[in-house]
Amino acid sequence: MKAAVIVFPGSNCDRDVAVCLEAATGAKPLMVWHKDAGVPPVDLIVLPGGFSYGDYLRSGAMAALSPVMRDVVARAKAGTPVLGICNGFQVLTETGLLPGVLMRNAGLKFLCKDVHLKVERAAAPFTAKYETDDIVRIPIAHHDGNYFADDDTLDRLEGDGRVAFRYCDAAGASTPHGNPNGSARNIAGITNEAGTVLGLMPHPERLAEAILGGTDGKPLFDGMVEALS
Repeated sequence: MKAAVIVFPGSNCDRDVAVCLEAATGAKPLMVWHKDAGVPPVDLIVLPGGFSYGDYLRSGAMAALSPVMRDVVARAKAGTPVLGICNGFQVLTETGLLPGVLMRNAGLKFLCKDVHLKVERAAAPFTAKYETDDIVRIPIAHHDGNYFADDDTLDRLEGDGRVAFRYCDAAGASTPHGNPNGSARNIAGITNEAGTVLGLMPHPERLAEAILGGTDGKPLFDGMVEALS
């Protein structure tokens, strides 16, 4: 499986996710600069976390207009799987590949801590190595992670099974206490209609090795490799 990681000025998790991809695939992913005209043929494109362009204007708004994103959007619409983590999720909403927006956290503070997520749907290519209703511990690190969409969009996401991850407490209950940023319906990650584009705010690459304190993020990468190889 060949993967590419798109690097923007201000990306700070590009190398972290590259390490996870190499561990899962046995090969280094391509690191593609945001000013490149396109992405070489690959099986997976990853938009990493960070603070592209310093989060000026809106988070992800300027990165969404980077030259390489025209090709990323075209590839995604043609069926190439795309994973957007944190800032990558913001970029996906700014390009229109995913609905909704990521607003300032409800408490108006930057949050950096572990949270619990419920796996809402175990399906290839992103969550097949989990079980539906699994509770996993994954770190967050964001100031603009408050997912918002109108009620019709939220109902459509729910009805179509496009909510991939939901914030919850340690027991798996989707309560306000388990929602770190105020996201609508505790949504932490969603997919497009085809299930080939996933955006999520938590950072699975930050908890994918035992030396980091846990491996709850590892199945995401292993599952992608299995599904796309």
